[in-house]
Amino acid sequence: MHRPPTAEAQVAAELAGLRPGLVPRYAAELPGARAAVLTRLWRALAHEPLPWIVRRAAGAHGLALWLADGRTLRGPLADPYATDAYATVVFLDGRGYDDPARLLLALAVPNASGLAEELAHSVASLALSRAGRTELPGGRPRWDWEWEQRVVDGHPFHPNCRSRPGFSVAEQFAYGPEHRPVVQLGTVPVAASECLLTGAWPAEWRDGDRLLIPVHPWQAAHVLKSPCEPGPSAHPLMSLRTLAVPGGPHVKTALSARLTSSVRDLSVYSVGASATLSAFAENLSDRMGGLLHITRTLGAASANSPDLAAVLRESPQRFAGPGEYVLPVAALAGTGLPDSPGRLAALARLTLTVGLRLLEWGVALEAHGQNLLVVLSGAGDPLRLVYRDLADIRISPARLARHGITPPDLTGRLVTDDVSALRRKLFGSLVAGALAGAAGSGPALRAALAAALPDLPRTADLGALCEGPLPAKALTLMRLSPRTPGDQWAALPNPLVLEQDTSDQ
Repeated sequence: MHRPPTAEAQVAAELAGLRPGLVPRYAAELPGARAAVLTRLWRALAHEPLPWIVRRAAGAHGLALWLADGRTLRGPLADPYATDAYATVVFLDGRGYDDPARLLLALAVPNASGLAEELAHSVASLALSRAGRTELPGGRPRWDWEWEQRVVDGHPFHPNCRSRPGFSVAEQFAYGPEHRPVVQLGTVPVAASECLLTGAWPAEWRDGDRLLIPVHPWQAAHVLKSPCEPGPSAHPLMSLRTLAVPGGPHVKTALSARLTSSVRDLSVYSVGASATLSAFAENLSDRMGGLLHITRTLGAASANSPDLAAVLRESPQRFAGPGEYVLPVAALAGTGLPDSPGRLAALARLTLTVGLRLLEWGVALEAHGQNLLVVLSGAGDPLRLVYRDLADIRISPARLARHGITPPDLTGRLVTDDVSALRRKLFGSLVAGALAGAAGSGPALRAALAAALPDLPRTADLGALCEGPLPAKALTLMRLSPRTPGDQWAALPNPLVLEQDTSDQ
């Protein structure tokens, strides 16, 4: 077996200086963190269209992959929808690797070294997150941020699920939602005449003719490198850069760090489109008969830079009635819903009904487990949906026009009539993402989809969902292809088409 590079030791050394009592727990969590990240990497090796893998074969003893250079990888059967850490060791030409970073370096494929460093960070940060977790007192969380802070492991399928390069251990404790800190935002005053502003910027975020643009403390220290005026205290949500101000909005800040896949700045394009998107989405939700609410964008501002910008959104909590609660689909594990086949099927029925209806009209949501929230009854039954963050949806003017809906006045990457692009956006985020993450395995996902299927809208898109492979972002391929712009896609075994063992290829 092989130990990872320096990230684990570096985190251990920093932790010893900050919270020495956590060092034994951190060490105890490292093997599980390696297995969790290795499992995500093995899923990618098994299912993504990586150009240096020329053949795959599944059998009674596991899965074998043949590389273009003649070497062979062997490991367990790879259920693309499983969220447990089932890959504890993978063999490359007979040599066992229990660490994903070391395995990737041994593969020696193009751009492996950069991703291997990120995987090492992911393992170390995941172990730190697990070591520092504590149970909330009082049972069910009261506030929306408390639900989100229960999600300790990050993205269920991305090997970089907890990668935070550039964050010290102290900064992870100070800003990581799983550590439940209270973060004091900074503000930078900028003359309104020098900003791109859309929507109505609230009075409490103004100083005369200047906008007080909220800034994440990490951004102030590492990117802007200048002091900020003190702003409100807030609670970080799952995305780390979005924070909930108690009694106020959710604040999406620019955070120019690579978290999971992307550098989390706020593009001028996104700020400029936000008000138009919000008004368009509000009209769409009115057509959904109460099944879907979309959080409004209160205002968005950019000092003509992706590094100094912010979006203010209303809190999803306003859509929960008495005795109800609202939380992201990614946080459902804390409710017990995934353990109930009936409730999991109800979730699939609700989300696919909404998603397919919108897709038929001409809007494909990026409905992954972070953007898509569900309102649950006090008993835990899914009632309706809330969607937030419209920055990466796709809109088809042609489909909208066919249904008598006026397309929003937008151009650029949000707008496409390409049927494949629209379906990939919804199916990849909702079915291969949010629902698969909630189900936790191919068999459970298959059962939920099959139970929901008779009640779904009979559209051409539903036919496409039920036939052939299921699209999912090829997350590892994208990180290994830094010069290839845009999304790249994998074709996963469709749980509605294949037998419950989704590993055979």
